[in-house]
Amino acid sequence: MTAFFDKHRATLDGALDAAATRGAWTPFTESPSRKHHPAGARERGRLRFEGMLGRSFPLTMPGERGRLGAEVSPYTGEPLGIDYPAIDPETGLDALVAAAKAAQVPWQAASIDTRVGTCLEILDRLAADVFANGYATMHTAGQAFTMAFAGSGANSLDRGLEALAYAYKAMKDVPESAQFERSFGAGPVRLEKRYRLMPRGLAAVVACGSYPAFNAYPAIFANLATANPVVIKPQSGGILPMAMAVEIAREVIAEAGFDPNLVTLAADEPDAPLTKQLVARGEVAIVDFTGSQEFGAWLEEHVRHARVYTETSGCNAVIVDSTRDLEGTLSAIAQGVALFSGQMCTSPQNIFVPRGGVETDKGRIDAHAFAARLIETIDALLGDPARAAAVAGAVQNPRLIATIDALAEQVGDARVLRRHGAYAHPEFPKARTLTPLIVAADGADAIYRREHFGPVGFVIEAEDRDHALARAAEDARTCGAIASYAYTTDEEYAQRVQETFWAAGASVGINLIGQRPMNFTAAYSDYHVTGLNPAGNACLTDLAFVADRFRIVQSKTELPPTRVES
Repeated sequence: MTAFFDKHRATLDGALDAAATRGAWTPFTESPSRKHHPAGARERGRLRFEGMLGRSFPLTMPGERGRLGAEVSPYTGEPLGIDYPAIDPETGLDALVAAAKAAQVPWQAASIDTRVGTCLEILDRLAADVFANGYATMHTAGQAFTMAFAGSGANSLDRGLEALAYAYKAMKDVPESAQFERSFGAGPVRLEKRYRLMPRGLAAVVACGSYPAFNAYPAIFANLATANPVVIKPQSGGILPMAMAVEIAREVIAEAGFDPNLVTLAADEPDAPLTKQLVARGEVAIVDFTGSQEFGAWLEEHVRHARVYTETSGCNAVIVDSTRDLEGTLSAIAQGVALFSGQMCTSPQNIFVPRGGVETDKGRIDAHAFAARLIETIDALLGDPARAAAVAGAVQNPRLIATIDALAEQVGDARVLRRHGAYAHPEFPKARTLTPLIVAADGADAIYRREHFGPVGFVIEAEDRDHALARAAEDARTCGAIASYAYTTDEEYAQRVQETFWAAGASVGINLIGQRPMNFTAAYSDYHVTGLNPAGNACLTDLAFVADRFRIVQSKTELPPTRVES
């Protein structure tokens, strides 16, 4: 069945072209503005979300043994009241895995165009559901609505489509058959060779709670396109966005004539996690994980029977050498630290400032003055509650606040330059909110050489700009970094920054001052995570992300010699 493929061929071609040219492109709508959507679209999405509250989510799973659900909105402080299929870690997983493996057989036999076309239709229907999913993401992850709409909408859909395009390219690069002819001694040998793409097997996609779709969608579509069935394991506090995606995927797969158990949901609760039992199963051949560096490292070390793809965390650095726009630089860094309360893998954490100061369009300012100006900028950014709500959103996991409290106590009052705290959300009085903690440090300090998840910034006084660069790059190499940043007016130093971070296996943004946040990454253009440092071993998205999800088997049959007419 290629009807879906024909329907969406232009979208696939656009993605293939964008991935090759690395420019700005998207077939999806990033803004929730009314002028970009049919009348009433946002209201219908809100009503769909609210209609799910306090009800059983309409999914049943093989191996289901009752229902579970413990999600609480970071905005209202109230339980969502939604329950999902509960999977017993032994007998339930047995049934779930068996159903997925049975579903794989006809899916694997389908053509590449059929599988990719079905995935394109899933993406299209996910795009039609972005308002409802935006509200679901907002009330589970804690993102402000505009960020949730874009993050779980166009940004995540783009990454999913990008992975799908790369999967299509990787598979189409392998011919179905070939004829081989070569002379060996007495005469020519003719062989017919046939090639078959073989999926690795069951894929477990472990989604994170703060930004679930951004990493899950690429994994889901890379796996499905290459004929691997998918079990999605959402974070226990953020099941709803993934359950909605599973519902749509199963609906489309069934319409295409295949078994919907190609995509299943393995939800769990905080006191009864399911991830280790799932990934330990021998049938699991692929694991895609987004989350903490600690658990990612555990997966890489212990799950030896599967191909493991990780995107975890790092010590993202900012080097401030000089700038022609002090206000713009301060604003960019302040927004980067405060955006979504620092719950993004690209959030800056370690801000290196040379002891001799920073040359700016307002004159040279020393490290202490720069820190003071940064704090003023953060306070101004978050001083208006409505703006704070749009920028900082809410905190996904309540344990994060206790963690930041402990960090502030550990460093002591003398080093706390700005104390973290809640802001009053203008719409949700019970919202779980947090503004940045800013701490003074020096180059020899060890405390900043690991990720502190959440809105934390260390202003680190370096001996000079070379020391700052050496320290930041070494931290990226040994501790991990997903996104690094630098501000300088010296072109020679900018080149050195670029080369030094590249040598450390890290990407870097230089003089990022503009309308978009400094830590925004664009699908088809930015390679997200390098796989060359401890912040993750996989990239979103490149050929390597998809090409090892299938392997190639072949047959060789000898053909009669070519007859030569007399």
